[in-house]
Amino acid sequence: MLACSTQDTWQQFLEFIKQRCGKAEYENWFAPIKVLEATDSSLSIEVPNIFVREYLMDNYKEDLASFLPLKSNGDPSIQFVIAEQVAKQEEVVELPSNAPQEDISPNQSLNPSYTFENFIEGPSNQFIKSASLGVSHRPGKSYNPLFIHGGVGLGKTHLLHAIGHYIAKSHKKLRIECITTEGFVNDLVFHLRNKSIDKMKRHYRSLDVLLVDDIQFLQNRMNFEEEFCNTFEALINQNKQIVITSDKPPGQLKLSERMIARMEWGLVAHIGVPDLETRVAILQHKAELRGISLSSKIAFFIAEHVFSNVRQLEGAINKLGAYCKLMRLEVTQDIVEQTLGELLQKTSQKKNVSVETILTSVAEMYNVRVSDLKGTSRAKEVAFPRQIAMYLAKELISDPIMKLASSFGGKTHSTLLHAWKKIGKQLESDETLRRQVEMTKQNIQA
Repeated sequence: MLACSTQDTWQQFLEFIKQRCGKAEYENWFAPIKVLEATDSSLSIEVPNIFVREYLMDNYKEDLASFLPLKSNGDPSIQFVIAEQVAKQEEVVELPSNAPQEDISPNQSLNPSYTFENFIEGPSNQFIKSASLGVSHRPGKSYNPLFIHGGVGLGKTHLLHAIGHYIAKSHKKLRIECITTEGFVNDLVFHLRNKSIDKMKRHYRSLDVLLVDDIQFLQNRMNFEEEFCNTFEALINQNKQIVITSDKPPGQLKLSERMIARMEWGLVAHIGVPDLETRVAILQHKAELRGISLSSKIAFFIAEHVFSNVRQLEGAINKLGAYCKLMRLEVTQDIVEQTLGELLQKTSQKKNVSVETILTSVAEMYNVRVSDLKGTSRAKEVAFPRQIAMYLAKELISDPIMKLASSFGGKTHSTLLHAWKKIGKQLESDETLRRQVEMTKQNIQA
């Protein structure tokens, strides 16, 4: 039962707020709030998400303190209940703590966001996406097993789950299991303890499609590796589809020769770091999904400074979106630098580079010879790349200008400064040049 005094006080606070803010602000931040319980000493309210809670406490804490009961430290005595968390808890189906994984429907283990439609294709992943689609169209009949390897956060798990989603939708009679290697190990431990290993074997060997993530965690676990290898062979011999992901190719894993040979039977494919254009497309796609307005210029700025993996890009968008929505700000470069400063600084740390490294990278970018860049030719196809190399040397190397200039075939310091200023000014308006310089810079620092 709600205490009238506190309940009425909350209504008075809302009336006060209506006079202080616009209609849109009130509808977005205050209207969705529900009072769950009110007493003489506290108020419990349900807010849609954590952003509403932060918004209230950051912008209206003093006003709340004027209307509501107070804690001993002077803060308003409010208990926030996040509606999103309540909804998630209600959706979770409680299983007994000793329930084996085979009792869980395979489709429940697939991330609903990891589909082919949400996978951004680029030169670094085009081949492996095509191979994954081939497996999805004809499971067990092409590229079996399919082994996907690459660094952290590049999309291996995304493709694995996308295969599962596609097969579940197009081949509804097939039994699919998507599991991490750690999950397989835990499942095996459970059945060994309960003396039901035969039950586990029947489950896994009756599958039509087995999707296994992070096989590298099977290293140095000989007993578990043997059981997995037996399961692997049983499924392959029945033409059942197997897809495996790893951070390394099979030959670099510390597994038995038997296991490595089995994984190399089919197609081993690498997924690489996305290039600049692909990173921009990923950022814009993620931003669109979250309702964030991200201009091409800002997307390129973020992509040029966050390039290790896709997971970092998604984290950058999540952080940027949360901040801008909470503070009701437009996304600008200043906001990006302020919000993602730590991430940008981390990914843009410079390695020790030499003039020779710069000359080599510029020569490859513009298809000229290093000797030409050090020479005296004033032909445009040579002089312009030389000026870019001088600009990068000034930007990336802390040596004295005289020393840098002498590395370009004995040029003077005034020549290098002229090139640095010219290219720097041109970069402000020439988007194509800016991308070329950033790509060259990344190659130098890689």
